[in-house]
Amino acid sequence: MSQEPKTAIDDEMRLEYDFTGGVRGKYYEAYKQATNIIVLEPDVAEVFRDSAAVNEALRLLTKIAKSTII
Repeated sequence: MSQEPKTAIDDEMRLEYDFTGGVRGKYYEAYKQATNIIVLEPDVAEVFRDSAAVNEALRLLTKIAKSTII
């Protein structure tokens, strides 16, 4: 016995979901500005356990880079 394929009715939203006043992408720009996710490779993540350690290392590297350029 085979199952009947889903009908279009099964894929529709429920009546209680009302998005008539919704605006697509309303918070997109604000979200994009507020998030800055960086994924570390596993070997790097072993050394830098949290964001404070990563920030400290990058600040030191920036300071070294600036001093060697001048």
